[in-house]
Amino acid sequence: MDVSYQWLKELVDVPVDADTLGEKVSRTGIEVDSVTHLGAGLKKIVIGKVMDLIDHPDSDHLHIAQVDTGDDELRQIVCGAPNIEKGQTVIVAMPGARIADNQKIKRGKMRGVVSDGMICALQELGFSDAIAPKAYSDGIYVFNEDLKPGSDALVALGWDDSILDFEITPNRADALGMRGVAWEVGATYNKTPHFNDQPVVEGDKPVEDYLTAKVDDVKDAPSYQMRVVDGVKIQDSPLWLQRRLWNAGVRPINNIVDVTNLIMLGYGQPLHAFDYNKLENHEILVRRAHDKEALTTLDGNDHELDSEDIVITDGLKPVALAGVMGGLNSEITDDTTTVVIESACFAPTNIRKTALKYNLRSQASSRFEKGINVADINNALDEAARLMAELGNGTVAKGHLSASAIEPKDTIVKITLDRINHVLGTDFDEALVTDLFKRLGFGVETHDGEFAVAVPPRRWDIAIDSDLIEEVARLYGYDNLPSTLPTTTMTIGQFTPKQARLRRTRKILEGLGLSQAITYSLVNAEEAHQFAIESSEGTKVSWPMTQDHAVLRENLIAGLINAEQYNVARKQADLALYEQGRVFLRKPGHVRPEEHEYVAGLFTGNLTSKNWHQQAESVDFYYVKGVVDHLLGDYRLDQPVEYVALKDDPQLHPGQSAKLVLAGETIGLIGRLHPGFEHAEGLPETYVFELNLEALMNADRSEMAAKPAPKFPEMTRDIAILVDQAVENAAIVKVIEQVGGKFLRDVTLFDVYAGANIEGHKKSLAYTLTYRRDDQTLTEDEVNAAFAKVTTALHDELGATIR
Repeated sequence: MDVSYQWLKELVDVPVDADTLGEKVSRTGIEVDSVTHLGAGLKKIVIGKVMDLIDHPDSDHLHIAQVDTGDDELRQIVCGAPNIEKGQTVIVAMPGARIADNQKIKRGKMRGVVSDGMICALQELGFSDAIAPKAYSDGIYVFNEDLKPGSDALVALGWDDSILDFEITPNRADALGMRGVAWEVGATYNKTPHFNDQPVVEGDKPVEDYLTAKVDDVKDAPSYQMRVVDGVKIQDSPLWLQRRLWNAGVRPINNIVDVTNLIMLGYGQPLHAFDYNKLENHEILVRRAHDKEALTTLDGNDHELDSEDIVITDGLKPVALAGVMGGLNSEITDDTTTVVIESACFAPTNIRKTALKYNLRSQASSRFEKGINVADINNALDEAARLMAELGNGTVAKGHLSASAIEPKDTIVKITLDRINHVLGTDFDEALVTDLFKRLGFGVETHDGEFAVAVPPRRWDIAIDSDLIEEVARLYGYDNLPSTLPTTTMTIGQFTPKQARLRRTRKILEGLGLSQAITYSLVNAEEAHQFAIESSEGTKVSWPMTQDHAVLRENLIAGLINAEQYNVARKQADLALYEQGRVFLRKPGHVRPEEHEYVAGLFTGNLTSKNWHQQAESVDFYYVKGVVDHLLGDYRLDQPVEYVALKDDPQLHPGQSAKLVLAGETIGLIGRLHPGFEHAEGLPETYVFELNLEALMNADRSEMAAKPAPKFPEMTRDIAILVDQAVENAAIVKVIEQVGGKFLRDVTLFDVYAGANIEGHKKSLAYTLTYRRDDQTLTEDEVNAAFAKVTTALHDELGATIR
């Protein structure tokens, strides 16, 4: 929530500046993410009044204005704004001024006419389009009040203020209103907030003469209150109100809608205003929507409702989605003369579901979801009616309608002094703790070391003694608490074997030059099923924020591809990324998915860059396979992992990809992305791998044992064979190892050739076979006999021709 420092000082005495306040509040429980000084960097920006205006002689859109800026003489300024008129009070940047983006304003000429300054739009000072009034979105800003020419425009705009960005956690929704923030800051500095509440002046006509109100089910709307303001005039809000809104990040609209937003920001109580004359039947009914009932909301979108939605009706048709957004059919417009104001408390679960379902998340729905101060429902309503009558020259109807109501009561929570000191490791006395509770505005009674604390409705997050302990700790200051070790026997913390293995996996990959990426666990439906190692039913989110984040992921590669696309679009072409995380696999017939630990990697571009002494080296399949082999080697698996060619995966290259098989179970995949897939996704040549870490961690392991250095010499034999292109290296090595004898120590492929002088469907492979005995020197006869068995087996089992 954006908290205006100046507004806050009106509600409570703040003894420090905004930066110090932000740091202090962060240490007492609510993080202040940043403190923004709105006018920082802006200078020499003043109020001006357009005294005379003529058209530029050499332009069809420029005007020459004579502007009073408080100097002895009028200042001539050339302006191209379409909405400039004589008599307006405007913003003027003087020569030498600094506006947004540190742009300097200079005296100059525009088509031969001297321009001594600049008449500014709000956006030119740094206002965002989201908060600048729509009426001035394409032109200069015009003040709706007379201001002294030459005075500081930043002060008039409220840009001498500082904004504290409060990061409100769900349990501290009481600070989603300025009054709640005032209580928080007051407690921090032992100051009591002071609210200048004024009574509502009512007219003679009873509210019952205008309409009635009824709630179908009190569980949907435990409190529903209404007031009516008659005879209002819709116009722009006064400048003080506009300042409050845009400094809180809200766009001013008109005096009625602005009041509802002001009350929401001040009290944390969302309100809604209806045009009374657009309610066909003046019998307000709060009920559940009928299935397929239609409503067009204020944003212009049509919605087909269902029975989970709570709606406000005029007795005939829906006019608002309760707590979420009003209907277009009851919108406040320039023709509105009578306003119906709603202040209520709605069922938070229904509000959240409705807001998510129709993508209508708003400040109002967020507050209703987290909770509101039920003691301020009527107070907020009364203040809104008073302000609307004041700013719109209207009359408040006598009394208010109450279709349902909540009686606000303090919550009594008991706790002993011994328990507080035991938990915090402190030695507080009764007087100190009592003072801390009173600073929070809580009632306190003590008896025999026990506190009975009366928590007001504005702090609905406090219900048990642990909540009180937290309040004592944060208000006293976490940094002031003593540092002590527990007196009970401690168990020294350590990683579980699984945690240790996962961390070691990350260290190995980072040692090999890969950088860790963390991607979203929610993906779109298509990405979820790509690169599947195990079959799974998809797991969808009931109310996804976007369709790109609607399904739980079943692989990690899709997320790495998204990261690659992001980097490639920003000219980062050499990538080596990995992610270690969980995928979510659901078996048929099961509701909940199982979580499995996976690791995946992605490579593209060059491994080494070109420089004065070496050429660039690009990544290829065998480099990626080397990374995977190195990682697998660290697991010391009892059985070897086999690479089995993949030829039917639409996302992977049919000639450069394989699945990894351990003891008959597929545990991973490796390969290049299919060229068609790369082209469709706008990617360069890319290689990926993915492993099921749980399968690796659960597999049998061999013990690591030291072996003495060989005492006897090795003997080698080279063999070159001609085989069909379809015969894989793994099959050849397997045959050699099976028949090579007990003295065969190693098989190394050192040459592959296909081309001239070899048939088109054939290839030549050359191997070095290494033999050694560990008990004596090998003889030529022993090696020749073993080697002969290899040549025979290759011919008989694979049809190989010995070259």
